[in-house]
Amino acid sequence: MFFKKLKKDIAAVKKNDPSARNSFEIWRTYPGVRALIWHRRAAFLWKWNLKFLARWVSELGRKKTGIEIHPAAKIAAGVFIDHGAGVVIGETAEVEEGVVIYQGVTLGGTGKEKGKRHPTVKKNAVISCGAKVLGGFTVGEGARIGAGAVVLKEVPPYATVVGVPGRVVRINGEKTQNFLPEKEDPVLKELCALRERVFALEEEVRALHHPDEK
Repeated sequence: MFFKKLKKDIAAVKKNDPSARNSFEIWRTYPGVRALIWHRRAAFLWKWNLKFLARWVSELGRKKTGIEIHPAAKIAAGVFIDHGAGVVIGETAEVEEGVVIYQGVTLGGTGKEKGKRHPTVKKNAVISCGAKVLGGFTVGEGARIGAGAVVLKEVPPYATVVGVPGRVVRINGEKTQNFLPEKEDPVLKELCALRERVFALEEEVRALHHPDEK
């Protein structure tokens, strides 16, 4: 069973990373693959109620790979964690086969609530670098979360989500009708007003110092 899952993990790397060359290199040098190996060891111990040992193994995996996965998280075989530095996956998170996770991603919660508090990511979804998916909702199959997005609510299948907070801008490649531009930034508006005022004052000062100029 272990080698079957490892084979799927390696196949996911080959599918998604054009720089991948051979299985041995992927196994020995890809932190995402090694993090999943560590996670399965920790998950096995957690299942048998050896929770301290599970957390200890999980901590070792984090130190060696830079990827933090709670032992209770459910990660399917065939998930690709690319680069992986700074990835955090919480206790009740579930990640299905074919999902691609880039560096800096957090699959986390929004507080101290109990029960299901981390996201479920369905098959073939892509979570881009730096994205934060926070809460016990579902990211639908084939969805794409843009870099740096902060997602706080359910994502439909095959949707594209961008921004802070995250908003759906496309579904199945088509722009959503309810997509609206970001609200006007009051800080940016004030800065523009101040800039115009500075320009006006500079003109007044120039006119005082050079009254003959027109």
